[in-house]
Amino acid sequence: MRHGARMQTPTLPAESKNNAPLGFGEFVSLIAAMMALTALGIDSMLPALPAIGDSLGVTEANHRQFVITAYLIGFAFAQLAYGPLSDRYGRRPVLGIALVSYVVTSGIAAVSGSFVLLLIARAAMGSAAAGARVITIALVRDCYAGRAMARVMSLAFMVFMAAPVLAPAFGQGVIWAGGSWRMIFWGVSAVSAVVALWFWLRMPETLDPAARQSLRPARILGDYLMVVRDRAAVGYTLAIALLSGGLFGFIGSIQQIMAQVFGRPDLLVFVFAGVAGTMALGSFLNSRLVMQLGTRRISHSALAMVVLTAAVHLGVTLAGLENLWTFAVLQSLMMGCFGLATSNFSAMAMERMGAIAGTASSIQGFVTTFGGALIGAYIGQLFDGTTIPLYSGFLLMGVAAFVVVAVTERGRMFRPT
Repeated sequence: MRHGARMQTPTLPAESKNNAPLGFGEFVSLIAAMMALTALGIDSMLPALPAIGDSLGVTEANHRQFVITAYLIGFAFAQLAYGPLSDRYGRRPVLGIALVSYVVTSGIAAVSGSFVLLLIARAAMGSAAAGARVITIALVRDCYAGRAMARVMSLAFMVFMAAPVLAPAFGQGVIWAGGSWRMIFWGVSAVSAVVALWFWLRMPETLDPAARQSLRPARILGDYLMVVRDRAAVGYTLAIALLSGGLFGFIGSIQQIMAQVFGRPDLLVFVFAGVAGTMALGSFLNSRLVMQLGTRRISHSALAMVVLTAAVHLGVTLAGLENLWTFAVLQSLMMGCFGLATSNFSAMAMERMGAIAGTASSIQGFVTTFGGALIGAYIGQLFDGTTIPLYSGFLLMGVAAFVVVAVTERGRMFRPT
């Protein structure tokens, strides 16, 4: 009965929910910084993948991508634990432990003497970073709801996209300066320590003590069932997972694409920054428009553009017209639409999950990351010296996501509310 009563509790109007314990600017910045640790742990590695492979005896070029995949697998599974723990013990202590663990595991990765040990350390890094992903979303949901939550998530996403812009430049700078790839991991550890200190000094507990949940298996199972029975939570989570598969395929293979397809590995940092910049721009536009246009109208239109752009890009590639400019422009356009779609999808998936925000966020994170990692790893391992596998994957995943969203909305797409 308790779970049923929670499901019937009406959601507060979007504009009425604002319980943030910090000023709006600092709240968004801190949320973005914690979210950015994940991107920093992934994207700073990209320029160093050849150096890591040479140093640790990895002879198959595609196998270097496992440095990314191991992180994502650890990231995915750990999210299932962080949600219930944060719903029981509060956001502050659980996230504090996760951030400290990220500092330590980054250091372990820096001293790894074999590829296997590095992959284990990377999985541990991902497991620690998962706490930041799950609990930051729960923090936002504790303080905001509806379109206001979507606005906060968009602004946080825009700020945190500085990490994909700057992280590859940091990694490339270390390599160009003749430094070891190990220095990249030490740098990640140092930045994480600063963010952990900021969080601990400034962010109070946001979970109402009266709302804390027990760790009884029956209670956790009941909360999981609440999530999987919610049509929007399931549908939009699956849509994010499908789109993330294309994104992770891009991240895993971008270094090889720049080196082998275009012969310009030196431009990796700039191309990646351009793509990340359009994602940030998309999130900024969303933050300005979502309160007026609504999450569905914006995200459904953006998803349609993802499919259209992927189809055009695949056609350009199959016609033999692909060059560095078409790659950079079309990929940037598509990822801008990706940012518009997924930031709203995440908010819509969490809309009715306020009573169990931590657990709901953990399930959403697990499905989107694990599903996306598997799809992305498969796409990445198909790399054959062209961009055809990448854009075939983007197109298929975009179409599949569109179908899932259409089913979720019972065919009523592009609605303002």
